[in-house]
Amino acid sequence: MHAIEVRDHIMIAHSFKGEFFGPAQAMHGATFIVDACFISETLDENNVVIDIGAAHDALKAVLQPINYANLDELPQFKGENTTTEFLTRYIFDHLAKAANAGELGRKKGELSAIRVTIEESHVARAWYEGKL
Repeated sequence: MHAIEVRDHIMIAHSFKGEFFGPAQAMHGATFIVDACFISETLDENNVVIDIGAAHDALKAVLQPINYANLDELPQFKGENTTTEFLTRYIFDHLAKAANAGELGRKKGELSAIRVTIEESHVARAWYEGKL
C-alpha cells in the first residue's frame, strides 16, 4: 500500500451532553491537529498516490466551515456530541465524497481508503479509516 498524508488544524468551541463527559459538559475550546491519509494499492502514471496540493485543498475545504466555530451552534451538528471520534468520521465522509467525485486527481476506485486522525493533545488522538 502507498499513502500520502496532509495536515492542517482547527480551533473550535463545543460542549458535551451527558454525565459521562464530566467537566467537558461545559463550553470549552480545543485546537485539533487534523491529518488526512490517502491510501492506494498503486501509484498513478506520475508515480503518486494523489495530487498533494489537491489533497491539502480538499482538507482545508472540509475544515474551513468548522474552524473558529462553536460546533454547538452549527446546524449539521444539532443534537450531536462532537467528540474527536465523531469529527474524524465527519471529515472522512467529506473527503470520501471529494475522492469519489475525482476531485483529488485520481478516478473513482483508484484510491483504496482514507484515514483521518485528529490529535487533541500531545497524549490523545482518534482516527477513522474507511474504504472507498
